Amino acid sequence: MTRSDPQEQSQDIARTPKQLTVLIGLIGLCSLIELALTLSDWEVIDVVRLRQTVYEYGGFWPGLLADWRPNYPAQPILMFLTYGFLHGGLGHLVVNMITLFSLGSAVMDRVIGRGFLVIYCGSVLGGAVAYALLAQTPQPMVGASGALFGLAGALLGWNYLDRVDLREDMWPVIRMAGLLIAINIVMYVALNGHLAWQTHLGGFLSGALIAMTIYRKS
Repeated sequence: MTRSDPQEQSQDIARTPKQLTVLIGLIGLCSLIELALTLSDWEVIDVVRLRQTVYEYGGFWPGLLADWRPNYPAQPILMFLTYGFLHGGLGHLVVNMITLFSLGSAVMDRVIGRGFLVIYCGSVLGGAVAYALLAQTPQPMVGASGALFGLAGALLGWNYLDRVDLREDMWPVIRMAGLLIAINIVMYVALNGHLAWQTHLGGFLSGALIAMTIYRKS
């Protein structure tokens, strides 16, 4: 079953402050965690190795899927989610949270509540799975970028299906996909290869597939 005009849909499920609580909550949680880690880095909070310890317990460590000993029994499973709430510093956090609000608000024009969380969490998981399968490094991975690319994938997937339904040109979809690829290439070069592109890819594909499934079931 296909949907009606996308503009009519967005009016039917227009965001309200209450519905944005989920989005604000995600931003607040990530911000509070990074604030605590930054204050510890600045020695405002007197906790030795707080950032390193949090990374050790919450980051995504590929070695835990092999023969590394976890810090607690459920770590090899929970790290598929916990890594998405940690960041590598204030700059990393600010860029991601601005992006999260922008993309999250756009996604909430189409789905709200549980639908948004399914896309977000599914993208976090998908990003981690792709990193586990494709990364060739034992270094840990942190950040919400898998979820962010998942939200971008959701918007692009919906745009694709809208254009199929309305029999419109696919060039805008192709152009946006190319832009996302270009952004990753630029970031990869700028960061000297220290970019979890695998997470971006997995998050994007997961977000797009989940969003397109939600669309067709509506």
